Amino acid sequence: MELDIRMGAHKLAIPIENPFRLDMESIMKQIEQFMASNNAPLNGLDVQGLLPRMVKGIAGCEAGCPSDARRVVSQGHQNFKIEYIEGGILSATAQIEPGKYLAIKLFPDF
Repeated sequence: MELDIRMGAHKLAIPIENPFRLDMESIMKQIEQFMASNNAPLNGLDVQGLLPRMVKGIAGCEAGCPSDARRVVSQGHQNFKIEYIEGGILSATAQIEPGKYLAIKLFPDF
């Protein structure tokens, strides 16, 4: 799996080797450093709570999507707009401050 974080023209790609054993500490550290380097605070967005839900939503898609993606989309998460994109991709977007948006996409491994 690959996690794609974007803010404007800035991008961070984080490979996820084992979706069933997320290293949230390492992932969050990379995201926080990325956000800090772009002078963009998360402003209370629960990225740490969102990511495991997104992973669960598409993990195992190799046997047929969406694994649990539709539930993630229908339930939503905090201020994120969550969408399922054909091919097993989940996308979440939220405004972090006026005119600045954080976009997160999770791509399955197949």
